[in-house]
Amino acid sequence: MRAITAALSLALLAAPALAEDAEGQITAVDEQDMTITLQDGSTYKLPPEMDVSGISDGMQVVLAYQIDDDGERQITDMFLPPE
Repeated sequence: MRAITAALSLALLAAPALAEDAEGQITAVDEQDMTITLQDGSTYKLPPEMDVSGISDGMQVVLAYQIDDDGERQITDMFLPPE
């Protein structure tokens, strides 16, 4: 029984954090804070290494994100559908 409990505990610790997704039109890009805001008012934190010159207001995006320890939505992947 201990082996099963230990295996289950290890599996839960090894499981990656679940990502959520969102999509919509960008209404604001804040290069200072490295965030974007979508039309529904939700704000998402961009990765620090991202070049924000390729994104702008009005673009449609599909995002994958995780909520970090501070409660911020941290973007893990971004897709810009063809227009």
